[in-house]
Parts: sequence; C-alpha cells; structure tokens
Amino acid sequence: MANADISRRRHGAPMADMNVVPLVDVMLVLLVIFIVTAPLLTHAVKVDLPKASSSVNLTKPEHIEFGIRADGSLFWNGEAVDVDQLPARFAAAAQKQPPPEVHIRADRLAHYEKVAQVMATAARAGLVRIGFVSDPTVQ
Repeated sequence: MANADISRRRHGAPMADMNVVPLVDVMLVLLVIFIVTAPLLTHAVKVDLPKASSSVNLTKPEHIEFGIRADGSLFWNGEAVDVDQLPARFAAAAQKQPPPEVHIRADRLAHYEKVAQVMATAARAGLVRIGFVSDPTVQ
C-alpha cells in the first residue's frame, strides 16, 4: 500500500507538503548561539561607586552665599551687588587659600541666563567649587 502512494506521487502532481527539517536545523543552531552568547551580555563593567550618606553635608564656614531673585537682583552674603562688581569680587575671593565655595540660592522663577552668567563669572575668576542650595521641604 505504501508503494502505491509513492508511485502515485512520482507520476502525479508535485508534492505539497512542507519540509520543516531545514527550519528545525536553523532554529537549533540559533538556540545554541543564544545560549552561548546570553551570559556574555549580562557581564557588566565593574565600577567602584562612591558611597552615599543621608547625613547633612556640612560645609566649611568659608563660603560665599550668593542669592539671585526672580527680578534679577543679586546678593553677595546678603548684601546687594551689581553685575559689574562680580568679576572683581570673585577674583578677590579666588585669591584666598583655600578658595571658598560658592553657594547659589536662586529663586525658582529666576531666569536661567542670570544663573549661568553668575556661574560663568565665578568659574572665569577661578572658583571651581560651585553648588546650588535648595530647600526640599518647599513644594
């Protein structure tokens, strides 16, 4: 009976069955490749990260409290200053040993241009320790 089916297929219409053996071979090869390469993808670069603490960051008493209001007015340790006075004041502060830190307290509605201008002036004078002071309790 099996011989009759084979003889009919040779002389009749083309075989309409799909040959899945090559498909299974390709899938097995891909499976082996993924099994070998998967552990390599999870290997991360070892970096020694600094430890963070939740304690308050205490700064040295020698620092400059610089305030910027929303209207653009500037304050140096509570004293109103003009933009033209900043390069001379920052240069004088940079001469101190060790150079003081600049703590910028900018109003949240202050223009970014004014803040960037103050930061650039301080950096040009040689003050590289510049930080922003914020109040996390105010929403």
